[in-house]
Amino acid sequence: MKLQVMNEAGQAAGSEIELADAVFGAAFNEPLVHQVVVAYQANARQATRKQKTRAEIRGGGAKPFRQKGTGRARAGTIRSPLWRGGGKVFPASPDENFTQKVNRKMYRGALRAILSELVRQGRLVTVNDFKVAQPKTRTVLAQLKALNAPDALIVTEGLDEGLALAARNLPLVDVRPASAADPVSLLRHEKVVMTAGAIKRLEALLQ
Repeated sequence: MKLQVMNEAGQAAGSEIELADAVFGAAFNEPLVHQVVVAYQANARQATRKQKTRAEIRGGGAKPFRQKGTGRARAGTIRSPLWRGGGKVFPASPDENFTQKVNRKMYRGALRAILSELVRQGRLVTVNDFKVAQPKTRTVLAQLKALNAPDALIVTEGLDEGLALAARNLPLVDVRPASAADPVSLLRHEKVVMTAGAIKRLEALLQ
């Protein structure tokens, strides 16, 4: 499989890059992709909420009213989960664990399926290189406009700090090295701008 390489002006550079069918020609496995995406988001989740059980709430040591003769249901404490201001039966805790296990083979299979679907939908844009002389946001914006990719994930072979600085103020643009490309970031953006070096790097990681 071959893909046309674009230049900085958004025009065909006159060359093509050979894509490995094992990585960019796989069938789209929707259940697998869904499972991996859900697990990836769950693993990034942090337990930051804290609610109290009935044992942690202050007060309620005295019986609110006598056991019999009031016509009301018997109650031993005002901190019961049935009462307003009472404790929670199953409270949220910082000790909660939301992680889901995903096998390495499944994770790589989902990445191959996503990359292949991006190629089929025409959402993968290949460039020889994507660099900026200075970390200027307008420079990145101009290059993405030429590529017709205002909402894009830029994948480079290695970490480019200047490019990351230039694009960090753009809400619809993200910059990742090939080794850090994940299923959520690949699916989140309308297009994926990938350098030739990043493609070779991904092929080495996923084959």
